[in-house]
Parts: sequence; structure tokens; C-alpha cells
Amino acid sequence: MNHLPFELLFALRYLRPRRTFVSIITLISIIGVVLGVAVLIVVISVMTGFDLQLRDRIIGFESHLVVRSVGTPMQDYRSLASFIRQQPAIKGVSPFIEGPVVIETQQGEDYARIAAPYLRGVDPETSGEVSEIEQSVIAGHFETLHESGLLIGSELARRLALHVEDPLALYSISLLQEVRQILRKDESERQSAPLAADYVVGGIFDIGYYEYNANGMVCSLYDAQDLFNLGDQVHGLHVMLEDPEQAAPVKASLMAKLGPNFHVMTWLERNQTIFNALVVEKNMIRFLLFFIVLVAAFGITSSMITFVVQKTREIGMLKALGASSRQVVMVFISQSVVVGIFGVAIGLFLGLQAVAYRNEFLAFMNRTMDFSLFPADIYGFAQLPAVVDPRDLWIICGGSLIICVLAGVFPAINAGRLRPVEALRHD
Repeated sequence: MNHLPFELLFALRYLRPRRTFVSIITLISIIGVVLGVAVLIVVISVMTGFDLQLRDRIIGFESHLVVRSVGTPMQDYRSLASFIRQQPAIKGVSPFIEGPVVIETQQGEDYARIAAPYLRGVDPETSGEVSEIEQSVIAGHFETLHESGLLIGSELARRLALHVEDPLALYSISLLQEVRQILRKDESERQSAPLAADYVVGGIFDIGYYEYNANGMVCSLYDAQDLFNLGDQVHGLHVMLEDPEQAAPVKASLMAKLGPNFHVMTWLERNQTIFNALVVEKNMIRFLLFFIVLVAAFGITSSMITFVVQKTREIGMLKALGASSRQVVMVFISQSVVVGIFGVAIGLFLGLQAVAYRNEFLAFMNRTMDFSLFPADIYGFAQLPAVVDPRDLWIICGGSLIICVLAGVFPAINAGRLRPVEALRHD
């Protein structure tokens, strides 16, 4: 202790626990900083986990890049896919067809349900390079795509009461347009209306994202070409990268090589709305929760103001013995630094422990309460996701410490302005 700087030595001496009102306020201030830091770490880590989990699940159904022809279906897609596959940072390429369809269940002559999901045609041989549809099948088999089977989302199957091997009537947009043209003709010129394509539910998938589970269907690329009258054409290519964070530079490189007849979109551009909403929400929550630390900082300020008043005579003695105003100011600044370091360190430890045991605590709360705090059927996650980002820790801990230090500046400056004569005359 004797080797410590003069200012820090006095700061630690003044912070020794005493049964005084000032000590209680200081303890409450430290507890406030601890709670603020811990809550910030837990909430921001959980939101970061949600963000990354959602990104992984969206990419699991889509891809990092989508390449399309401008204005027309893509011809000679095989050679284009081979060219893109040879580019650096490319992990996989697969063609696709997608568009809205109308389906009708056939669960009895007098009872049927109708829905209008989005159908995607994929190449069963290469789809595994760009998506996780095959691994997401929870009933049936992915291989049924080779046999004109359909994969439907779990929520869509629940809504329509569909199971594996149930029959479906499928109406494509081209089929509906053909029926409309026939109905516009005179009765004498009308021909027999084309029939809907009959399919069988070959599997049910759960990608972990409600929108895809509720409105998604998958068939083979060749069935989709027949449904949309595309011949040997496709709507585009899904491209998977080695690193999804490199989507923007790879897009720029591909655009330069493919020319103006092709358009490339990244996974961030296709889901910009939802990811921007998550970023705004995360920043807003971080801003709001910092007010917990601000409240604790006001406690530090009030305790130090009271402390300066109580120690006025000692401040006068220090100045009379030769201490400068700067040294007196640094004594009280050091005091707020020590309080901030203690509060931030304990809050960091408690926050990391809470993140580590979050699911155990959630299970305990679910057992002791009559309802689930985190229902999997609503949020789509079996467990509470969380990812501790070192950058967030630096922002939270650094920002909290700065707030604590600034809270002690005003009382410290007032202490440094005291004149020795007036301080010693203080009763």
C-alpha cells in the first residue's frame, strides 16, 4: 500500500467500509453499476444470439447470393453455373425455380382446403451445396423429389392437416392463366379445361423460421419447369460462399464478370428489412439499459458530494500541508474510478455467468411457473440463444466505466477549489 500513488492511497482509505450514510450510498451505487452491466451483457448477448440464429436459418433455406437474368428466365444455366463454381470463394451453385402456386387438399369428396404458398423447384443433386433443406426434413424423405413428391413446411402442413403421402392438387400460375383464357371465349369455342397437377406429400421440413415453414413448398427442378412452362430454363442460381460476410465483394466481382444482363443479390439485401429492424432494436435496448448505469452514476455523484462536505477539514489540511488542487481532484477522481472498476468487474462476472446458465435458469422458471417464458412454438428456438461478442463487452464495460468516472468529476472539481483557510474554518 505504501508504494501506491498519493491520490490512489487516499481514495482507497476513504472507501474503507464504515457504518455511515455515505458508505451505504456508495454500496448502493456499486450495486447499481453491477446490475446495469450484468443486465446489458445478458440482453445484448441474447439479442446477438437471436440475430445469428435467424441469419443461419434464413441462409439454410436460401443462399448467400442469388444470380438472375435481367427480364427473362435464365438459359444455358449449366455452363453459367460451372463458370461461377470456378470463381474464388465459391462453395456451391445450384439452379432454382420459384413462384406462387395454389394447392388444394384432397381429403374427401366434400371437404378440401386451399392455400397459396410459394413453390421452389430445386435440383436434388446440387441443392445440398446451397441449402439445408435435406437436413431439415422431419417427416418423410428428401429423395421423394426424384419421384414427383413435394416437401412442405411444417406450419403449412399443420394448417392444412397434411401428412406424408397425402395427395395434393397443384395449380400453377400458367395453368390458371390458361383456364382464364378459356373462360373468356364463347361457349361454342370453349375447350375442356386443363386439369391440375396431382402430387403427393413426400416430406415435411422445419427450417426453424416461421415464414418459410408457413408458406414454403419444394419440388424437383424438372417438375417446376413443367409447372411454369419453362422448358429447359430456370429462374436463377443460388450461390453459397465460403464466408457469408464476403457476400458484398464477391457480388461486385461477379457483376463485373457476368455483365449487365445478369443481376446479383446478397442474402443481406434480400432480408434487409428484418436485419435492419434487429440492429435498430439492439441499439435502442443498449441505449435504454445504459440508463441503469446512469442512475447508479447519480448515486456515485451524490455520495461523493456528501463525502466532500464531510471531509472539508481534511481537504484543508491536505492543502495546508502542500497538496495541490490537482492532487485533491485526483483523489476523488480515483475514488470514482475504483467504484467504477469494482462495479464493472463484478457486473461483467455476473453477466457472463448468467449467460452461461441462462437455459438452466429458464428451465427452473418454467418449472416453478404455470406458463412458459420462452415458448418454442412462438420463437422457433428450443433453447434461449446467446452469443458473447467481445466488441459488445468492450462497449458495455468501457461505457459504464466512463460514466462512473464522469460522475465523480463535478464533486472532485469542487473539492479542488476549496481554499485551505475556508476549509479549516469549516465546522
